[in-house]
Amino acid sequence: MAQKPSIPKGTRDFSPAEVSKRNYIISVMRSHFEKFGYQPIETPSFENSETLMGKYGEEGDRLIFKILNSGDFLDKVPSDELQNINYKQLTGKISEKALRYDLTVPFARYVVQHQGEIEFPFKRYQIQPVWRADRPQKGRFREFYQCDADVVGSTSLWQEVELVQLYDSVFAELGLEGVTIKINNRKILSGIAEVIGASDKLIDFTVALDKLDKIGEEGVKKEMIEKGISENALVKVQPLFSFTGTISEKLEKLSGLLSTSEEGKKGIEELRFICDNVIKLGLQKANLDLDVTLARGLNYYTGAIFEVSAPEGVAMGSIGGGGRYDDLTGIFGLKNMSGVGISFGLDRIYLVLEELHLFPQTVTTSTKVLFLNFDESQAFEAMKAITFLRSQNIKVELYPDAAKIDKQFKHAERRNIPFVVKEIQGTTFILKNLISGEQSENDLSGILEKLA
Repeated sequence: MAQKPSIPKGTRDFSPAEVSKRNYIISVMRSHFEKFGYQPIETPSFENSETLMGKYGEEGDRLIFKILNSGDFLDKVPSDELQNINYKQLTGKISEKALRYDLTVPFARYVVQHQGEIEFPFKRYQIQPVWRADRPQKGRFREFYQCDADVVGSTSLWQEVELVQLYDSVFAELGLEGVTIKINNRKILSGIAEVIGASDKLIDFTVALDKLDKIGEEGVKKEMIEKGISENALVKVQPLFSFTGTISEKLEKLSGLLSTSEEGKKGIEELRFICDNVIKLGLQKANLDLDVTLARGLNYYTGAIFEVSAPEGVAMGSIGGGGRYDDLTGIFGLKNMSGVGISFGLDRIYLVLEELHLFPQTVTTSTKVLFLNFDESQAFEAMKAITFLRSQNIKVELYPDAAKIDKQFKHAERRNIPFVVKEIQGTTFILKNLISGEQSENDLSGILEKLA
């Protein structure tokens, strides 16, 4: 018996209509990336393991897909090591490559490797799939696309201002109103950890805080205590869990909370510059909000942090995120190369647009007109007309077989093809609109006028 086909959990097949909708989102992003001066690059789907490991924190490292070495991957492992297996040590010997976890670390590697060819500041965008060994759920997949825009070689905070505008311009064209661009700063988180006496637990503090919307205040406090953060520290951090007001009011509250932390005060000034200028310049559709609990559990952020949430009422995780990283390329040997970037979550944006019925109807339109096939001689006449219409950028095709007319009509209806040419009489074509039922006689220029 033939094996029933299947695909791995967390992956998907895409129908023609789904691919058309995804391509629509990508085309909107690409046009805005290029409008803002970003240039396209691509990197391999897999990297050397050493490039990726240790860059995303302990949780991230666990989610990286490792690739077994080709051939007999156990051949070079001593037999005594196989009998007394240490999985962490063994992994390095049987797997030297891994699927990329995101596009940012490979981009940092690219910058260092090609620094002699790059004009800095370098603005790049990248639209490619990434892989994470995560637990599949709604809006979370093991294979998914990221759409990133980054600029390296500049410490100017105008880059952050521009990235907020980029988010807003993309979502505005997609018709997605009410998204919230949340912003915070890693220096503020460092300052908070400092004033509560938990600087040595900064990573544990931020990872726990980043889960606030998932596990709630009590869950975050419980995790912090488990990680060794004191009860006294939690009392000091309590104001963070009910931090309300305008951006300006929140910045004033932070100024009081972080008055003894130079690092924290620097973070406040950076946020004030970004937020003030974004507000003065204005946004089309998006909202900007300062979220002091926004941490993002990635170790490489050093300044501003971004996260984008879907409009209220749509049950979806973040649909974008990013931030400033001052020393990412340093891990590959290139010092003092600050960068900042954002990512759009294509798959989640797709689900949001689908739920809100925001895809234009024309997105999934493929073939505009189908020529019916009666016999070989008329098929040739049809192909002459089809060749002309294609030269005029009309999507058109010939039904390949001289099948029953009813079968050909049903094929057009199932494919949502709006027009058929049902008969050819010399230079006259009988065109039928399958939506309205209207039928007309036309020459080629008449058909072109109706279809254009």
